[in-house]
This record gives sequence, C-alpha cells and structure tokens, in this order.
Amino acid sequence: MRFGFRRPSLRKRIAARTSWKRYLRHSLGLKMPRGYGWLTNPRRALYNRIYSRTTRPTCLVAIVALGAAIVATSAIGAALLR
Repeated sequence: MRFGFRRPSLRKRIAARTSWKRYLRHSLGLKMPRGYGWLTNPRRALYNRIYSRTTRPTCLVAIVALGAAIVATSAIGAALLR
C-alpha cells in the first residue's frame, strides 16, 4: 500500500470511465447507492477506505503553501510600515 501524496493518473481515469462493466451497470440501471461498495467488492472497499485515510490530496500542499506565502508577505509588509 502506498503512503503519501496522491498523484492522479489520466490513463486510469479514462479507463475507469470507459469500462464495459460501468457501461453495463449504467445502461441496465443496476447502480448501487453510495456507500454500498462493501457489498459488491469488500476487499476493494477496505483498501479504498484505508487509502483515503492514509493519503493527503495534492491540492492540500498548494493551499498550505499559498497560505504560508500570504502570511509571509503580510509580515514583510507590516514590518515595512513600521
């Protein structure tokens, strides 16, 4: 299992959206409600639950860096005004 930041994959995103299983489920109306993944595939549901709790999104790093930059510039600006 991987730990750390999530790196989105365009290839996997396209593969998931164009799979024949997804097409069959959606065309026949056999979709399950959200949260029922443990019923259809318990092993994958457990993996996804652990993965989502142990990784951090990439955008979180950008938000933290942006916040730090804003704080730093405001501190410099305040020091210059004194």
